[in-house]
Amino acid sequence: MPYLDHAATTPLRPEALEAMLPFLQGSFGNPSGQHAAARVAKTAVEEAREEVAAALGAKPSEIVFTGGGTEADNLALKGAARSARDRGLGDGVVTTAVEHHAVLHSCDRLGRDGFRVARVGVDHDGVVDLEALAAALDDRTTIVSVMLANNEVGTVQPLAAVAAVVAERAPRAVLHTDAVQAAAWLDVATEAADAALVAVSAHKFGGPKGVGALVVRTGARLVPVIDGGGQERDLRSGTHNVAGIVGMAAALTATVARRAEEAPRVAALRDRLAGGIVAGLPDGAVRLNGDPPGKLVNNCHLAFPGVEAEALLLLLDRDGVCASAGSSCASGALEPSHVLSAMGLPLDLARSSVRLTVGWPTTGAEVDEAVAVIIAGVERLTRRVAARIPQGG
Repeated sequence: MPYLDHAATTPLRPEALEAMLPFLQGSFGNPSGQHAAARVAKTAVEEAREEVAAALGAKPSEIVFTGGGTEADNLALKGAARSARDRGLGDGVVTTAVEHHAVLHSCDRLGRDGFRVARVGVDHDGVVDLEALAAALDDRTTIVSVMLANNEVGTVQPLAAVAAVVAERAPRAVLHTDAVQAAAWLDVATEAADAALVAVSAHKFGGPKGVGALVVRTGARLVPVIDGGGQERDLRSGTHNVAGIVGMAAALTATVARRAEEAPRVAALRDRLAGGIVAGLPDGAVRLNGDPPGKLVNNCHLAFPGVEAEALLLLLDRDGVCASAGSSCASGALEPSHVLSAMGLPLDLARSSVRLTVGWPTTGAEVDEAVAVIIAGVERLTRRVAARIPQGG
């Protein structure tokens, strides 16, 4: 089955499964306890913390384990903004128009809580407008959130340049980046070195679902979103998901170790996928959405003019190809993706856009089969549309 939805989730890496099994089958201690079984679990969590910290360019004391990327983003945005306001430092929150909903909805919540929220625009490739960002900042800005790599179109943001603008225009603000999509393909330790808060999610790089982490650099101050027993330095209370945490650490370590060989191979497969589709369809039947120089190596985002993405995805699913749309279905009506809208893509093209993402286990045979199925599906839907158009219409 050609699986082309790795941006949504990835298969579990063997290293992650191997690391998790002892804590799923036998070792069940609560890391917060004091006895021997608890100490085994506590040791596993702390060793995993060291692995994750090394992979993300942080100190072990700067790693906060969460229930996933969404929770990490919520903790970063709400925690930093509320902490700064409590200390009288400001009430401004700035982000971009193409962020994941975990960031956008967190900002919306902060707006309802009285914060001043600004969304900065992007260009046609999805790259943040640095001049607009500078204009949105002031000395009352508490947090700025710019994702490292976009989850829909794969655009990589110039985070170092963003950090320089923030330092100049809003020196008291902290910079947060959602690195959930980036972690599989970019060196987050380097690319996100200027961010005080960095969110990742295990299932995007071969780890289990339901576990993530937030880098909280020394000096960054947060108010917890979840209150309870005071785990994770009182920033994320709740019993640790020991199996998930050790699985995430193993998957991230394997990802970092193999990235240098996997990234070029995956990039070649992505190009083979896009090239095969373009070559197999008539001129004008397909176009690429967003193609900046730093685009993620696994992302292929295509629009098929005149073809509804929803209908195409149904055909692909029927024929065994897993993919996702560049737009989402809300209340029964196909609405354009906020990312594509922000990039200025016309409504008809946004509704005809499909995201195809390959990953570490993808093979050339999968890609070739997917190309054939996608071409056949587009041709079938194009004929169907043509048959509905009156002669001379």
